[in-house]
Amino acid sequence: MKENEKKGMTNEGALPRTFTSDLRGRQSVRATFKLSEGCIEAISIVAAHLGIKQKSLFDHLAEDGPSLRSIAREIQDAKLDKQGRIQKTYVISRRSLSSLEHVSRNFNAPRDALIELSVQRLLPIIAKERKKHEKRKEMLKEIENHFKAGSVLLHKLKGSLDTEDPIFQKFESMMAVYESAYQYMAAFVEKGKIIEEFQPDHLKNVWIIAQD
Repeated sequence: MKENEKKGMTNEGALPRTFTSDLRGRQSVRATFKLSEGCIEAISIVAAHLGIKQKSLFDHLAEDGPSLRSIAREIQDAKLDKQGRIQKTYVISRRSLSSLEHVSRNFNAPRDALIELSVQRLLPIIAKERKKHEKRKEMLKEIENHFKAGSVLLHKLKGSLDTEDPIFQKFESMMAVYESAYQYMAAFVEKGKIIEEFQPDHLKNVWIIAQD
């Protein structure tokens, strides 16, 4: 037996088999699912509000083996009504896709239903983020008024002091940073509006039909 094989090494760059296997598992692949509109919205909302990639979200859901198997037992030998579903392609890790397909085969559970019911577990997070979004909107109005007051004061300073005056220059510099921060916050709140129209009941409609 070759020395590198004794050490559990591969011939490709002499890397450990466990390392190369892990890298392959993390490779991104495209997977197409047929999901409800509510499920698609929920995925987008969680990714946007928590600032995580959709791929990372899928990885988290798919690699939670105990929860995935528990869901699969609930819908074992069932079929999914395809009516009203939307075909959507996501980037997902090879390992996560393999996990989904493995559980789907072993329990004869629809793969799309596994996704739907896994995403349902995110509803408490969405509800919490919805409350935060409403608070952000309220506070943004106060921030906007505060920023406008600062802009008025900057204009007043400009009229009272020379533009080379250190007080004016320092305040002008501060307001430039403030403006950049305000624009970021306003854009973040605007981006979060997707959560305002989200209907949790739409996600709960998985439409599973028992097999005859």
